[in-house]
Amino acid sequence: MVLIGALGDLSRRKLLPALYRLALTDLLPARFTLVGTERKPNDDKSFVAAVREAVAGSLEANASIDEAAWARLTGTARFVRGDATTDALYHDLAVVLESVEASVPTSDRNRLFYLAIPPSLFLGAVTRLSDTGLAPHEPTIRDGAWTRLVIEKPFGRDLASARALNAALLERFQERQLYRIDHYLGKETVQNVLALRFANAILEPLWNRTSISHVQITAAETVGVEGRGGYYEEAGVIRDMFQNHLLQLLALTAMEPPSMMNANAVRDEKVKVLRSIRRFDGRSCADDLALGQYAAGDVNGVPVLAYVQEPSVKTGTHTATYASLRLYVDNWRWEGIPFYLRSGKRLAARVSEIVIRFRSAPGTLWPPATRKSIEPNELLVRIHPDEGISLRFQAKRPGVSLELTPETELAPVHMRFSYAQDFGAAPGEAYETLLLDAMIGDATLFARSDEVEQAWSIIDPIASYADAPEHPPELYAAGSDGPGSADRLLARDSAVWRPIL
Repeated sequence: MVLIGALGDLSRRKLLPALYRLALTDLLPARFTLVGTERKPNDDKSFVAAVREAVAGSLEANASIDEAAWARLTGTARFVRGDATTDALYHDLAVVLESVEASVPTSDRNRLFYLAIPPSLFLGAVTRLSDTGLAPHEPTIRDGAWTRLVIEKPFGRDLASARALNAALLERFQERQLYRIDHYLGKETVQNVLALRFANAILEPLWNRTSISHVQITAAETVGVEGRGGYYEEAGVIRDMFQNHLLQLLALTAMEPPSMMNANAVRDEKVKVLRSIRRFDGRSCADDLALGQYAAGDVNGVPVLAYVQEPSVKTGTHTATYASLRLYVDNWRWEGIPFYLRSGKRLAARVSEIVIRFRSAPGTLWPPATRKSIEPNELLVRIHPDEGISLRFQAKRPGVSLELTPETELAPVHMRFSYAQDFGAAPGEAYETLLLDAMIGDATLFARSDEVEQAWSIIDPIASYADAPEHPPELYAAGSDGPGSADRLLARDSAVWRPIL
């Protein structure tokens, strides 16, 4: 595994700890070799020391590194110093890989390249990997060995740049060699959406416009831009969260059953959903989009700055840090059913979830006072925190009455599934799943080129609308649930958001 950008923020926080946990559970291949590239440090020994520092920093308090797992991860590790934008790095990398593979049978000389570098460097890196022969087009590889590339989000900034990047990649590689990663899809509960829907016959007859009132998908964060004001000024919340994370969650929620549970069949159905989403124009953006920007406030009792006060943020900026969107999937299953998507920074809690809200039951059986207390059934898929699934339904409060026709009192109750309680442990980290899948060649949880382009075709007009200075975002207090315009968006459909908590 060649990790380009081996000691950057992503590698230190996510990739290296994930590789260590794979080693700890004995899931790394027997001949696994980690090769890192970075502008510094200087040699293999100092690289391994930096990796150990990153792994140690990811462990729970009082935990120590398992030396057997550490040996599996770094016993053969190599380092190549250089700049990913220069030809010299790739020539030096070729020498190291030849040395690593010298004693390995040709058929086992498999290479996984992970581009943990800024998106602006992707095209130059993949061009050099191809031109130097480090990552050859697969039909030219001898004796069945494979080469794969893992590419981080964001994949392009708009539809035109995504198409250009796809064209450049597919000119040099087969689609089956490309793994466009979205860490949300590696989360256990996201994958469990497929099991929930397609392994439980009780739900399938209800999973449609007849029984469901609407769907809410939320990705809320308590953090601000964390020193990335310059990046966020370019991206904004819509490009940062909607094009990838939220549309992926929508596709899994709305897709039809695949013909089989494999990568192409699952991704075919996701693409069909994205093609069915009603496209936006200026009028529909005005009606179906709410934009917000966080002002100063308190998050978990801690005072925080407004977005405009963050470092690297432009003076007078109108960049949205919150957005909520109503969209429709125009197909047989979902016609007329709104999907509400929202994401924002500096909100009341860090929450990722999918809410399936069912239609209300007829209230004619119950006295007027009781009818008002009846809440619609709700299926909650909680991705973070407290990963699990719960179903809300109505039950009679216990008690007796001397009245001949008592005013029965109803109350919502919940049936809950929790990973921690039912399986005895919390689910693993997303990058563990995705790294292992890339090694074994399972692309189910990775985005295909047509999937990326369909997502951008939906998001492009929305992002352009939000970028325009004549559509300024509404300010909302840090630590709140977002701007009032988001509540009004649902109120037009006589609906309310599930509180962020």
